[in-house]
Amino acid sequence: MSETPSEHYEAVVVGAGPGGAAAAAALANYGVETLVLERGVEAGSKNVSGGLIYAEESAPYTIDDLFDGFREEATERPVTRYYIHNVAGETVETFDITSLHEHDTEWSDAVLRRKMDSWLEDRVHEMTRETGGGLLTDVHVNGLLREDGEIVGVTCDELDPIRADVVIAADGVNSELARDAGLMDWEEPEEWYQGVKAVVDMPEETIEDRFAVKGDTGVAHLFSGDLFEGVRGGGFLYTNRDSLSVGTVFHLDSLVAREAEPHELLDSLLTHPLLAKWLGDDYREREYSAKLVPDSKKVALREPHRGRLLVVGDAAGQMQAQGPIIKGMNHAVTAGALAGEAFGKAKAGGKPELAGKLYAKKLRDEGVMEKLRPRGYDVVRRLGERERVTDVLDGVLTSPVGRLGVRALSGRLEGLYASPTLSTLIPDTRTPYVTLPTVIAEELGTRVTDRNRIEPPSLEERIGELTYDTDVGNPHIELRDDSYESSGDAVTTCPVSAEDFGGGCYRDELIRTNGDEERVVSLDTQPCIECGTCAVVADTEWTHPAGGKGVQFEEG
Repeated sequence: MSETPSEHYEAVVVGAGPGGAAAAAALANYGVETLVLERGVEAGSKNVSGGLIYAEESAPYTIDDLFDGFREEATERPVTRYYIHNVAGETVETFDITSLHEHDTEWSDAVLRRKMDSWLEDRVHEMTRETGGGLLTDVHVNGLLREDGEIVGVTCDELDPIRADVVIAADGVNSELARDAGLMDWEEPEEWYQGVKAVVDMPEETIEDRFAVKGDTGVAHLFSGDLFEGVRGGGFLYTNRDSLSVGTVFHLDSLVAREAEPHELLDSLLTHPLLAKWLGDDYREREYSAKLVPDSKKVALREPHRGRLLVVGDAAGQMQAQGPIIKGMNHAVTAGALAGEAFGKAKAGGKPELAGKLYAKKLRDEGVMEKLRPRGYDVVRRLGERERVTDVLDGVLTSPVGRLGVRALSGRLEGLYASPTLSTLIPDTRTPYVTLPTVIAEELGTRVTDRNRIEPPSLEERIGELTYDTDVGNPHIELRDDSYESSGDAVTTCPVSAEDFGGGCYRDELIRTNGDEERVVSLDTQPCIECGTCAVVADTEWTHPAGGKGVQFEEG
């Protein structure tokens, strides 16, 4: 095969989120000529997180190590208190699990991705220009450039192919590069979570009054129990500088099984009496958003590389969701920096082709893989994640004997919830997410007497408030099979679609032909928020929109 004419850089980093920014910073520190390609109009315009970013004491890199002034300029509030609320109806039992939050934690700040990532973008552009590269936005990297079967660069919608000695894929949970390389797939809903979030407007002084925080402190609240229609997962609330991030995170297979609609589950949290004291009566959403989240325990790549391609962050499944602690951005930072370091050292040693193996070794040696894929969980999963075992455990917990046990352990439950070891062993079943917290609330909780008067926006209003630059005539998703059997799950699980709602991406239709009836699904990608849910639950051909096209998040 003849060589494809193309521009060449020593390194190409795809994606300018925290993982890509960390990789670019590390490469720049090694003097590597680096080009960063970002598909949004600005870094962060395509990104969504809950979100808390952690700096772990045990991590070889934290984001403030790489970027001076990060916490002062790019984050919202330090999170200094951490609570989990067990809910049964209007009865709640709250545990203080700040000690779990602080385990191995140097600091943790609430962030909004558009603000954070755009700040990082400016720093990255400055650093990479000094080594002969730079950062380009509005570029959709759509695949890997190959010659004689070997990866030699990337292909783009907007640019000619670009050759590179190394490609670092930090292109997020919907990574087209990881899938092109055969490293990731979207086959199993049980391997993914779906997060849905509302950014709620609230003046700084109101936040400080209602949450008893000051300018240099913030709080995180988690919610589990029976307020989510039995779906496995829970809710969160984080205090930002002058807004709240309120959302839900659920196992995707559980959403499918329960035919639950994500926007309604979010509303169940927003309208619960417990939130009345925080949300008040004057409720205004700035933005509605959603994303897929990989379950690292099942999908984090043990060898996140192939040839010249190194994969970091969500693209490599590096999202730690174990019990009440969710960590992703910090692992993306660590992985990105280690990937950049691995290439810098391999190049200096005259063997750049060994960068991938060195990167994987660094992830193991620094303890990152043990955090992402703890060996103890593998044992628990084999034994505990069986429907028959779950039925038995739930039966015991809800029995008089089980309830007596919960009451007997009442003084120790908070400590058990805050155990770092136990948090890594929690099975992905309804027992820890639904049954146990419901029983705890029923047996130990206090009834909430506040009245919640807020009325969340309708799904139509939420979609209407988002910013889109639709690529007219070029849909980025195509249905390969429009039968309800193959693709109907997208109607309920898509965060901007719903049964009996005609304004979302996916709609359920009954077609009558010559006396026969067929239930089919239709698709309109105009209101798509690019979460990727339908790629897992429906039979689709899914890609990202062209650079700068599609949804543009202002908060993220």
